[in-house]
Amino acid sequence: MPESGRSRFSILDLAPVRVGGSIAEAFRNTLDLARHAERWGFTRLWLAEHQQHAGIASAATSVLIGHVAGGTSTIRVGSGGVMLPNHSALVIAEHFGTLETLYPRRIDLGIGRAPGSDGLASRALRHNTTEEDFPRQVAELLAYLARRAPDRD
Repeated sequence: MPESGRSRFSILDLAPVRVGGSIAEAFRNTLDLARHAERWGFTRLWLAEHQQHAGIASAATSVLIGHVAGGTSTIRVGSGGVMLPNHSALVIAEHFGTLETLYPRRIDLGIGRAPGSDGLASRALRHNTTEEDFPRQVAELLAYLARRAPDRD
């Protein structure tokens, strides 16, 4: 338990698109959920990365994190998680470094290595990477983030 003696709770959201609904509506619902979670005392809202799923709108995770962080004031917002083999480590460091600069001490970066998509999308995303590259990508990501740290404030 945290020092305050209160339990901390978090929410994992996929920005679900309801049947008959739209992606824009899903984004509004995610922001509404985050605002309610903030009022209810939740600590974090994480967004999961999923590509090519008709019922899930959280493909551009860092963009959606910025939308939610911009519409809230205290809750931490992050990824649960970004599938690092699907992206350049530099781009992820730049996205999350920028988010952290805009919303200090409110951004979380969770990463994973699962394909997280159908075969076609996985091949398109992972044009030069494999799961075996994951340790190297993590080291590269950490190095980029470490270089950025002194400029944070």
